[in-house]
Amino acid sequence: MQLLVNGANAYCYTGGKPFDAAKPTVVFIHGVLNDHSVWILQSRYLAHHGYNVLAVDLPGHCRSGGEAPETVEQAAAFIVALLDAAGIEKAALVGHSWGSLIALEATSRLGARATHLVLVGTAYPMKVSPALLETSLQEPMKALTMINVFSRSTLAAPPSALGPGTWVYGASMALGRRVLASNTAVNVFHRGFKACDSYAGGESAMAKVQCPVLFVLGDQDQMTSPKAAQTLVQAAKVADVRTETVRIAVGHHQMTEAPEETLSALRQFLGKP
Repeated sequence: MQLLVNGANAYCYTGGKPFDAAKPTVVFIHGVLNDHSVWILQSRYLAHHGYNVLAVDLPGHCRSGGEAPETVEQAAAFIVALLDAAGIEKAALVGHSWGSLIALEATSRLGARATHLVLVGTAYPMKVSPALLETSLQEPMKALTMINVFSRSTLAAPPSALGPGTWVYGASMALGRRVLASNTAVNVFHRGFKACDSYAGGESAMAKVQCPVLFVLGDQDQMTSPKAAQTLVQAAKVADVRTETVRIAVGHHQMTEAPEETLSALRQFLGKP
């Protein structure tokens, strides 16, 4: 599905079902060097079980045009504009890694329009090492290998998002190369990492959240460890926001290494449509 957002076409995967703004809506937001496909199992299931699903390609990534966002705030503004363009009054936001920060910031701006917030593989502050930032700019293929080694707890999770025995490492490497090649104007790898590293609004954003929050964290996550999410967990408690936390015994890509467990957490948190 294509929507005109801020003068550019934005692609949203609808889970194989026609778009219906009248249904409860779930928006899925990917992380750095990913696209909508990382949510394939979760988005498709929800779309076939009563939800309206929009799994987006962020601007300047793969099927979406426009300028790739330089900051979390820019990306969050895009999500708000996307809901407006689709005619959606209320939605649940689900984000992974960089996408979790985008979902958080967008939720803080949406107020009562946000019904649920799910932060998968999140951390705050989400600092990126200077060496990795530089490598993502100068030697992106080397940096891509580095992050996939750190992001994965298995080579072939049983079962993974595309079926038992899928080579999750190889699939993620191929996706990263495709996303990087989709934008020849800017290095979306480095730009996304820089946006994560520079975001300083996490605690103030959480203070404005008006909906329940679910943290889905990987016990073996070396990119955003469960400990690194505690600043946001505590900020939610201070703001008297209802929170739930689910820990899964995998690495940074919970939705592809443990798709069923991730989906189960979403289903229980979102409830019946």
